[in-house]
Amino acid sequence: MNVLVTGASSGIGAALARRLASQGEVVGIVARRTDRLAGVLDDCQKSSPSSRMWVADVGDLDLAARVALEAWDAFGHLDVLVNNAAIPKRREITVLTPAEVEHVMSVNFFGPARMTLALLPRMLARGAGTIVNVSSVGGRLGIIHEAAYSASKFALCGWSESMAVDLHGTGVSVKLIEPGPIDTEIWDLPDNEDPLYQGPKVPPELVADGIIDALASDRFEHYLPDMKEVVDGKNADIDAFIAGIAQMAKAR
Repeated sequence: MNVLVTGASSGIGAALARRLASQGEVVGIVARRTDRLAGVLDDCQKSSPSSRMWVADVGDLDLAARVALEAWDAFGHLDVLVNNAAIPKRREITVLTPAEVEHVMSVNFFGPARMTLALLPRMLARGAGTIVNVSSVGGRLGIIHEAAYSASKFALCGWSESMAVDLHGTGVSVKLIEPGPIDTEIWDLPDNEDPLYQGPKVPPELVADGIIDALASDRFEHYLPDMKEVVDGKNADIDAFIAGIAQMAKAR
């Protein structure tokens, strides 16, 4: 199996690339940071020597599409595209700038969309392929001070659902991954407000294993860890959810 994983220099993407390579899958990895990405590739090539890397920012939309096609050509085809790259932008809405919103949307939504659209004709021609979109619980409920991030992840959820309907029966499947609080560097990146969430976090390897399980599953949506009850509770009474989260923020 040939798999292209974006955002693979750390966190979920790096854990997934290593897991897949350890199982003998051929992995293409994409990220901005050359040194970090090269370290992940070294690990992957120990058990999957044909694995390769592409240094690219998926927020550069033309480059993102080009990398997707280059990876296809390099491997002969791609069985799976994992759109995992993402950035936060913890800002209270009153100080969030249009440029910040556009940057987050480019990396978290438009990049995955462009890579998917570049590969989709080839997957359809083969009658096989899987698009894995790594969204977030923040794509099903609004996270305080993360309007740009949640907007991008809500967009990815809606895109994934509609795409799954359009592609039903074509041989090309869509998987939507909804991670909860995961122990990655996304909590500590500069130029972001301190996160209000101080609860437990699960390791990225849990999500990596969940994505691999999702590839073998018939189900569309996968919460990792399972926080669907939280989302269902919010949907049952959105006004109570908004008031409760706002009150919690004021208390801090």
